Amino acid sequence: MATHCVMGVSRGPRLRVSKVCLNNPFELPVSHPVAVLHLSYPTMVIQQPSNQIKLTNVSIVRLKKGGKRFEIACYKNKVQEWRSGVETNIDDVLQIANVFVNVSKGELAKSNELQKAFKTTDTNTIVKEILEKGEVQVGEKEREHDLSSVRREIATLVAEKCVDPSTQRPYPVGVIDKAMTEAGFSVKQGKSAKAQVSECIKLLQTHSQLPIQRARMRVKVSVPKGDVERLRTKVLECAESVEKDEQGGDEWETVLLIDPGQFRIINELLQKECKGRGRLETLTFAATAGS
Repeated sequence: MATHCVMGVSRGPRLRVSKVCLNNPFELPVSHPVAVLHLSYPTMVIQQPSNQIKLTNVSIVRLKKGGKRFEIACYKNKVQEWRSGVETNIDDVLQIANVFVNVSKGELAKSNELQKAFKTTDTNTIVKEILEKGEVQVGEKEREHDLSSVRREIATLVAEKCVDPSTQRPYPVGVIDKAMTEAGFSVKQGKSAKAQVSECIKLLQTHSQLPIQRARMRVKVSVPKGDVERLRTKVLECAESVEKDEQGGDEWETVLLIDPGQFRIINELLQKECKGRGRLETLTFAATAGS
């Protein structure tokens, strides 16, 4: 009987070539390799940088000192909390406890540079100084968002404090915002909304077409009987209108409508002349039509 040779090839991750010699070509054994050739696919190794730190949600605080620029990487909103005393754990403020010359590029400050500028190389001491004295770097989009939020807050405060002189009713916030644009009001970065309200009101009164005035305060003043003769005229001079003027058994009581700026004047007058015996109470802030 003739001998037959069969070459078998199987495919897959490993290539197997088998040469099998058979006496009977119809009786194929499951496996009887004479020669096996193994081929493996090549393996590609991709190396990743192991020393790169990716910082996200970063707020950079920068301080220029000794002719050099130093930066630290903090979490957003945590810098103001640290400065106001709300946050006391510095580890919750810093993204990484290092001092950089450039946070974006990951360039650390050298020890000799720190020693020259801060007279120390203690990272904790240097970081605290940068936190306290440094300038927070804000991106363009974030700056626009912050200014927009402050502007909206200013418009809201103005709407709460001011009224239409003809109706004594407040304006909607949207109307105030349009008048701010007309008057050319610009939000000052770094100042709170509350600190910019007075300036905004003055600008609206002089550079916009919107009739506007501060809402009047309704206050009640109580003065001991012995001090009435000296203080009555001075108190009434601070009022735009007098709603009540009564002399009781032990004290004089009056209800006045005043400009908010007169509140401090009346209060100081009572403190000085009545030695704490007089009282000044706010009844309402905005006077409205029909009230």
